[in-house]
Amino acid sequence: MGAVMLQGTGSDVGKSVLVAGLCRALANRGLRVAPFKPQNMSTNAAVTPEGGEIGRAQATQALAARLAPHTDMNPVLLKPQGDRSSQLVVHGQVRGILRAAQWREGREGLLDDVLASYRRLSAAADIVVIEGAGSPAEINLRAGDIANMGFARAAGVPVILVGDIDRGGVIASLVGTRAVIGPEDAAMIHGFLVNKFRGDPALFEDGYRAIERRTGWCGFGVVPWLADAARLPSEDGVVLQRPGGARAGRKVVACPITAHIANFDDLDPLRLEPGIDLVLVPPGQPIPEADLIILAGSKATVADMAFVRAQGWDIDIRAHVRRGRPVLGLCGGYQMLGRSIADPQGLEGPAGTVEGLGLLAVDTVLGGDKALVQVTGTALGQRLEGFEMHLGRTAGADTARPVARFDDGRADGATSRDGLVSGSYVHGLLGLAAQRRAWLARIGVEGQGPDHRASVDAALDAIAAQLERHVDIDALVALSQTAGDEGGGK
Repeated sequence: MGAVMLQGTGSDVGKSVLVAGLCRALANRGLRVAPFKPQNMSTNAAVTPEGGEIGRAQATQALAARLAPHTDMNPVLLKPQGDRSSQLVVHGQVRGILRAAQWREGREGLLDDVLASYRRLSAAADIVVIEGAGSPAEINLRAGDIANMGFARAAGVPVILVGDIDRGGVIASLVGTRAVIGPEDAAMIHGFLVNKFRGDPALFEDGYRAIERRTGWCGFGVVPWLADAARLPSEDGVVLQRPGGARAGRKVVACPITAHIANFDDLDPLRLEPGIDLVLVPPGQPIPEADLIILAGSKATVADMAFVRAQGWDIDIRAHVRRGRPVLGLCGGYQMLGRSIADPQGLEGPAGTVEGLGLLAVDTVLGGDKALVQVTGTALGQRLEGFEMHLGRTAGADTARPVARFDDGRADGATSRDGLVSGSYVHGLLGLAAQRRAWLARIGVEGQGPDHRASVDAALDAIAAQLERHVDIDALVALSQTAGDEGGGK
C-alpha cells in the first residue's frame, strides 16, 4: 500500500478537486485508489450505503475512485450550527455537540479514530490520496492537530503542498509556509503543486524554480484552471459568495441563503439546465420575482426560520404563492414550510416551539434518531435517487399528498391542497434528469440537462486528463510508496 497527502497553503486552494482528479487518474491507470480526509468541516454531507454520513467532497472523491462512499473516507466531520457550535460526527454517526472552545482541547482524542479508518482503507488500496484541511501554516492550531501535519506525522505519510496562483502571492504562500512551520513538519513535505494557473505555464518557469530553490522541495507541476471543476458538487460556502443573477429569456429559480444553509449542493443539478437561471439570494436582499422558490436544507432550522423572518423573506414567499407560483422545500426547508417546528430537547438551542411559514398543513418535532438512509422511489411519476439525513419527524394533513413513494413502501413529504407548495426530505431529489424535468415542467421549462451523476463523472474524467498532462503522476505514485508508520510523533 501507498499514500500521499495534499495539504494547502490556505482554504479553497483546490485540494478537494485535485484529490478527486488524482483518484480518477489513478483509477484509470488500474490502481486500487481510495480517498481520505481525516477531518472535514462542512454543512454539505452525503449518506453512505451503511447508513453513515461523510463530507460531500469525499463522496465525490469516492465516485472518482469508482468506489462506494464509506465512513472511513472521512472519519471526523464537523457540521457548524448555531451559537458557535458544531455537530461532531465520528465514523458516520453523531457523537455530540461541540462548542468552539471545546474543539481545540478535544480533537487530539480523535486521532485514534482517524488512524483506525486510515489503516482500514490502506489495507484494501494500492494508494490512498489524502486531503488536508485549511493549512499547516496555521501554527496557532498546530497543537492537537489531526487534519494536517498531526495526521501526516502520526501515519508517516508524505505531503505535497498546494498553492493557488489565481488568488496571487503563490510564491510567498509556499515559501512562507516553509518558513513558519516547524522543522519536523517541514520534513514531511516532499514537493508542491501550483494550482489554478491561467495562461501559458511557461511564463511561470522562473517563479517555479524560485520556489524550488527557496524551499528545497520538488515541483510536481503547474495545474491549469480546471473549468470542469464547476460541474462538481458544491462542497462548502465559497460558492454562496458568488450568487449570480437572472438573465433575460430564462425562468428563474430563487433560493434564499439562510444563515445555516446546508446541503445546498441539492441545487447543483439546476445549473445543467440551459432554460434556468439559479439565483442565490444573499441576506439583505429581497427574493426577486421568480418562477420557483426553493428553500434548501438547514443545520439549524429553528434559527433559520427566525432568519427568514428577519430578512422579510417570509413576506416574499407568501406573495410568490399568492401569485400562483410554486415553492419546494428540501429537508430543513420542508420543515420551515409547515405550521410549527418544536425542539423540546433543545437540540438546536433553547427548548421551545416556533411558528413556521404555514404554507403546509404539517408540524415538525425535532428529536429521535437521526435518519441516515439512501432512498429510491418515484415522485411526479418519475424515478428518484437520493438520501435522507435529518433529525425530527413531520406529520399533518398535507402528508396525505406525499411528494414521493419509496421502493420500501414509505411515503415522503407533503403537498398543499392547491398543489403549489411541496416539501420533501430527499436530498438529491433533482439529480436524475427525468425527475428534474418533471419539476421544471411545472414552471413551463422543458428540461434538457443530463443526470447529475453522469455530468459529474464526465467532469472527473476531464479533470483527470488535465492532471495527466500537467502533473508528474509517476513521481507522485513513487513518493506514495515511501508512506509508512515510521513517521511517528505528533
